[in-house]
Amino acid sequence: MARMNWPVILYEDQELLVVDKPAGQLSVATDTSWKNTAYRQAADYIRIRNKRARLFLVHRLDRDTSGVLLFAKSESVKQALQKDWNHLVTWRGYQAIVVGRPPKEAGTLRSYLLENQAHKVYSAPERKGGKLAVTHYRILGERKGYSLLDLNIDTGRKNQIRVQLSDLGCPVAGDRKYGGLQDPIGRLALHAGKLTLTHPVKGEEYSFAAELPREFGRLFPAKTPKEERKP
Repeated sequence: MARMNWPVILYEDQELLVVDKPAGQLSVATDTSWKNTAYRQAADYIRIRNKRARLFLVHRLDRDTSGVLLFAKSESVKQALQKDWNHLVTWRGYQAIVVGRPPKEAGTLRSYLLENQAHKVYSAPERKGGKLAVTHYRILGERKGYSLLDLNIDTGRKNQIRVQLSDLGCPVAGDRKYGGLQDPIGRLALHAGKLTLTHPVKGEEYSFAAELPREFGRLFPAKTPKEERKP
């Protein structure tokens, strides 16, 4: 059995813990899976120093998406972040390898999203009750029939990047759920690379960045870090 990677600690203070979650790991337990989640491993980490310490997940990443994941060390901080999320969070940046090439060098994707009973998200007319999703993208590079995109989102709808890029005709590589049948790097090619927010206690702006994973270097070696990441 392959060794499960642990989240890399990106930042920690008295109120927040920020990690770089590896691809293939759940953010938090589900009814059918609870071992080796990012939450459990992060909670074990903070309880090494204080057995009574508590940890609260502020937002989630899809299981197969890597990158910046935010935890709060108290329920009050979690509630403050979630209650005013759209105001406190000023940047949510992602990188993705997609099949093909978008029609423009840069653009904005707007659609209304719904989720069916099979838990698959799809675009639908606004009149049917879909929730607005807004994603901005620009092309960073092109190689071997794939494009590396830099993205940022104005809204945090479930699977919004994956659905909107699929609708564009450029599904995320490795995303079989939304049409990305080609799998050049052996995983879903989506990474949450940057999160910028106003600290809910300190009132100062903080940016947390997770390096582009080495798997992306199979197609775009110039875009990945040259030094080995430490566990």
